[in-house]
Amino acid sequence: MSTAAGPRGEQKHEKRWNMTLKGFDPKFKDLPDYIIGITKEIWEDRGIATLNQYYAADMPVRSPASIVLGNKNVISATMATLAEFPDRTLLGEDVIWCGDEENGFLSSHRLLSTATHTRSGIYGEATGKRLKYRIIADCAVRDNQIYDEWLIRDQGAIVRQMGWNPKAFAADLIEREGGPENCVRPFTPDLDVAGEYKGRGNAHPIGQRYADITSRIMAADMAAIGMEYDRAVQLELPGGVTGHSHGDADQFWMGLRAAFPNAKFEIHHQIGRDDPEFSPRAALRWSLTGKHEGWGAFGAPTGADVHVMGMSHAEFGPWGLRREYVLFDETAIWKQIVLKTG
Repeated sequence: MSTAAGPRGEQKHEKRWNMTLKGFDPKFKDLPDYIIGITKEIWEDRGIATLNQYYAADMPVRSPASIVLGNKNVISATMATLAEFPDRTLLGEDVIWCGDEENGFLSSHRLLSTATHTRSGIYGEATGKRLKYRIIADCAVRDNQIYDEWLIRDQGAIVRQMGWNPKAFAADLIEREGGPENCVRPFTPDLDVAGEYKGRGNAHPIGQRYADITSRIMAADMAAIGMEYDRAVQLELPGGVTGHSHGDADQFWMGLRAAFPNAKFEIHHQIGRDDPEFSPRAALRWSLTGKHEGWGAFGAPTGADVHVMGMSHAEFGPWGLRREYVLFDETAIWKQIVLKTG
């Protein structure tokens, strides 16, 4: 089979996924090629204006910090980020996807980003700090264009590397945005808009397996970790934390659920895939919505109403779940708590 250089610069097989991309620019060989390629084109190659082509004019982009509507606002936010972090890179680690050309695709794209805080901006005065953090973006795509998006950056990792703790950063941001009455509100379901993408993923058994494991954990069945996770599991967790084995998994998930013990857990989207050259893997988009009424990862209970937007990727091996990547925005959670407590 012939090979071609991909957007990451390496040699790769054409038609690796045994599919075509009807309605897409022919330079893209498959959906992962499209997602990774346009990300580099927009951010690193400075093709910011191509957002007029690749993003629908009225699309919503939901992140834990806010909701942004329309590609013009996405362009403005992109320029502000690049002004503050001019050397930012976005390294595509994986694209876990579902769908087809007729009905559109949903791509769950995990990235490792590097950047230097060179200039002052939303993160405060320039620190010169060199950063590394993860992102997951769920993008609905059809006909060469993204028309719906959910995005989580590991803001906890970003601010910690600048010398903040997430709670202090959230409190400072509220003040810089004009105080509790005027600040940008973190994303909650009541702020959402009806996007065009209505899919819930696919029925692949690996996606269902990961959804079942996560649902058991959120239902306080922590024994699921010992039963389903590889004992040598590698965990990449919010705040830029890397963990290993059952104890670290238990501590992380217990700390989150204990903080919001009666919050409603929902899985909004799940994908499973089993592709050549990859471990079986899954992607989930989920949420916790309820009150901060327990001792856990977010300190003393405050009774604040909190919405946690979460995304997770998992890879499975012969002894169970072997790698897990979980993201939520700690600063957005703390912002909701600080707005309650003052």
